[in-house]
Amino acid sequence: GARRRPRKYPDELRERAVRMVQQAAGETGSVVRACERVGASLGISKDTVRGWARQAQINDGATAGMTTAEREEIRDLKAKVRRLEDENSILRSAATFFAGELDPRRR
Repeated sequence: GARRRPRKYPDELRERAVRMVQQAAGETGSVVRACERVGASLGISKDTVRGWARQAQINDGATAGMTTAEREEIRDLKAKVRRLEDENSILRSAATFFAGELDPRRR
C-alpha cells in the first residue's frame, strides 16, 4: 500500500485531547477556549488541538466536511491514478516502438 508519513503525535493522545476538548467545551461554553486550555495542559499547539477536534466532529457527522476515511480514500485513489498513468505511458512508448519495428517500409 501507500507509504504513510509517521504522525507527530500518537492516536491515543489525539483521542484523549479530543475527549478533553469536548468536556472542557461543555464547561466553558467555548470550543476555542477549550482548545487553548487542553493544548496548554498537554503541551500541544491550540491550533493543532482545534484541528483534531474539528476533524472528530466531521468524522462523527456533527459537522459537514470530509471524513478521515474519505481523505484516505482520495489519497489512495490519487496514487492509483498516478500509477496507472505511468503504466499507460510505458505501454504507449512500447506500442510506438514495436509499431516502428514491424513497419514493412523500414526493411
